[in-house]
Amino acid sequence: MATPHIEVNDKSLFAETVLMPGDPLRAEFIAKKYLDNPVKINSVRNMFGFTGTYKGKKVTVMGSGMGMPSIGIYSYELYNVYGVKNIIRIGSAGSYTKDLNIYDVVIGKDAYSESSFALTAYGYKEEVMEGSIDLYNKIVKTAKAINIPLHDTRIHSSDVFYRHKGNAIVEVGEGKKCGCVEMESFALFANAKALGKNAACLLTISDSLITHEETTAEERQTSFDNMIKIALETVLREL
Repeated sequence: MATPHIEVNDKSLFAETVLMPGDPLRAEFIAKKYLDNPVKINSVRNMFGFTGTYKGKKVTVMGSGMGMPSIGIYSYELYNVYGVKNIIRIGSAGSYTKDLNIYDVVIGKDAYSESSFALTAYGYKEEVMEGSIDLYNKIVKTAKAINIPLHDTRIHSSDVFYRHKGNAIVEVGEGKKCGCVEMESFALFANAKALGKNAACLLTISDSLITHEETTAEERQTSFDNMIKIALETVLREL
């Protein structure tokens, strides 16, 4: 049952729903702060995974690493080997618009990418990959119910963090109608589509490509409370 990347032999150690930040230390922080009786179930490559309960509901929090190849591996194995039904990515993003400010929480119904991930893995030729509409709707309803503002925009999933060619704000932000940029959701959505699973993406704006404001590495690890609360409260709903 164990894989080269996840040491778990008993799939019942995973909850049906996994919250997946990129940073494994953020996964550890979330587990220790928000979950009751969290147990570390994975430490291979220091990609920490924890399972505990939130208000009595079993939930797993596990890091994905950075970029589509990394989340592609972990989400595929969670879905295909361990029987996980739902993955909610909880990550950070850079804003392409003045309407999204530092610490705003964003949900993406779909993600645009120049990546060849979906084409290479599954033959999907679409440049926009949709998440799971039912899970998306539950997250939107949850945010409204707990009175946390949630911004809705298309996500740009980029393979490149340091971009020296062209103008991403104009070419992708305006041209592809993307409000923010990150590096994982397109691959997660592709895996979920191919495997008949559910995936959604919640993001906190950590820096702005417009105002050039940015958060520190420590703030990214510990200060995204609103996004985490939305994700955890969504788990309490029937998924």
